[in-house]
Amino acid sequence: MARLTRRQFGLYAGTAAVALAMPTYLRAQGKPRVVVLGGGAGGATAARYIAKDSEGALDVTLIDAAEQFTTCFFSNLYLGGFRTFESITHGYDKLASDYGITKVTGMATAIDRSGKTVVMADGSSVAYDRLVLSPGIDVIWDSVPGYSEEAAEIAPHAWKAGKQTQLLKAKLDAIEDGQQIVMVAPPNPYRCPPGPYERVSMMAHVLKTKGVKASIIIVDPKENFSKQALFQEGWTNHYPGMVEWYGPDVHGGIKGVDVKAGTVMTDLDTFSGALLNVIPAQKAGQVARDAGLTDDSGYCPIDASSMRSTIDENIFVIGDASIAGAMPKSGFSANSQAKVAAINVRGDLTASKVFPARYSNTCWSLIATDDGVKVGAQYEPQEGKIASTSTFISQTGEDAALRKATYEESLGWYAGITADMFG
Repeated sequence: MARLTRRQFGLYAGTAAVALAMPTYLRAQGKPRVVVLGGGAGGATAARYIAKDSEGALDVTLIDAAEQFTTCFFSNLYLGGFRTFESITHGYDKLASDYGITKVTGMATAIDRSGKTVVMADGSSVAYDRLVLSPGIDVIWDSVPGYSEEAAEIAPHAWKAGKQTQLLKAKLDAIEDGQQIVMVAPPNPYRCPPGPYERVSMMAHVLKTKGVKASIIIVDPKENFSKQALFQEGWTNHYPGMVEWYGPDVHGGIKGVDVKAGTVMTDLDTFSGALLNVIPAQKAGQVARDAGLTDDSGYCPIDASSMRSTIDENIFVIGDASIAGAMPKSGFSANSQAKVAAINVRGDLTASKVFPARYSNTCWSLIATDDGVKVGAQYEPQEGKIASTSTFISQTGEDAALRKATYEESLGWYAGITADMFG
């Protein structure tokens, strides 16, 4: 299997002034205004493609609360010791210098849809003609009784990369012989379907490498999970007797957690852990919900052919916050959706040609050193929804050379997608 290079990935994955109270950002006179809210795999990609392909015809502003972005994808490899934290953290400098994008670092608190402005925490606002919204997810704290934002400082979820990821890494590295880790996995739908189980693999890898005799319990509200046969085969082969998975038919229901006591209560038993990793249910980021762009699911309905909000024609919603049919909530999906949205934004504002939507996704997971697996699909709009047109998945029993090649492919993809996002 050939390694996926940056260039191959690019082919494959293929303000008048805006008046702000403080500070003031000026745009070239007469240019339509595009604001991209959220600087992750979806938002950064959309901003770059809109600016690059419009060749200066559009004024593009990217808003994100952080000066740098830490990728959730590959954060498990940081946890497992295969990456440094710095290697999964990226800046926005090239988007400004190479593509003329205005980067606004600050918290967006609201979207004024009637006034077509994004309202910032400092009281300023940024006007738009089209808004691309990529706010990611918020966790639903009380979906696990006893869990809260404060409890996450003791039992980290680490489902938003950054300080939570570093906290989880520190707690993992402190595990000693005879101790236990308990993960509460999230219900569907959630960000990165194979993510919790890759995380367990990386936790087990750290313990095994250090010679620590400890166990990992997964308490899962789902009856099955992404790549289940692949992960369970890998746990048996690499970490025999270390990982136990309990589905709802076994544990009977998750009743709650007590993070100070280090316990997870179920109908079956109370599980104790020196480290609790609680991953709650999720919903679209608050700014999308507050703007009335979500439905009863907590996520944002979109037009499958464009990623345009079905609620507001001037807004496109991409990435984890969107209801993207058969597509999983992943970095690859967000990147793919961003390109479809970018084409349609340019079509709206510059009358450029709009091509039919095509989407793709691959999710790679590392189980142990050089043991990589993947799942993915191609997608297109069908009957008003994004539907898969072809799928693939690694198989159990694959030889070591193929698994190593799959892992190396993921490294090429990471280099490619981050270049695609940030230039």
